[in-house]
Amino acid sequence: KKTDDEEVIWNEVKEVAQVALDRFVQMRETEGVKMYDDISGRLDYIEETVGKIENQSPNVTESYRERLYAKIKETLGDKEIDEQRILTEVAIFADKVAIDEETVRLRSHISQFRELIKSDEPVGRKLDFLVQELNREVNTIGSKANDLTITKMVVDLKAEIEKIREQIQNIE
Repeated sequence: KKTDDEEVIWNEVKEVAQVALDRFVQMRETEGVKMYDDISGRLDYIEETVGKIENQSPNVTESYRERLYAKIKETLGDKEIDEQRILTEVAIFADKVAIDEETVRLRSHISQFRELIKSDEPVGRKLDFLVQELNREVNTIGSKANDLTITKMVVDLKAEIEKIREQIQNIE
């Protein structure tokens, strides 16, 4: 009775396969929770750092104003300094180093990222795109920042974003 043997074998294989599949799914769920927690923690860090950059940003313009004023005073000596000209130069500089738009977009991308990682749908490509956008905004802040403190924070942000990028390579 070859048919009976095949049925017995199939039932045994089916049982073992089901146990293996159940364990695989459980392992993936556990891995998913750990990845979620890791990425979520990194997003928290990025948000905190963006807040620090926002707090530091006004100091960049004030520091520039002080350096410019000191340099002009050193160059002109006792001659009169054109305060209006200094204010104009500082305003131009402030416009060049303004990072408000970038930090607003960063926060928006982080919010979108948080929503996507909660989704039950396949979101790997969308997350990959958001990581690119996070990098773009951080790079722009880095290129505008005329401040060592902000530059150091940008380097930290880039490292965190890279770790997130590595994690999402495992997300469907």
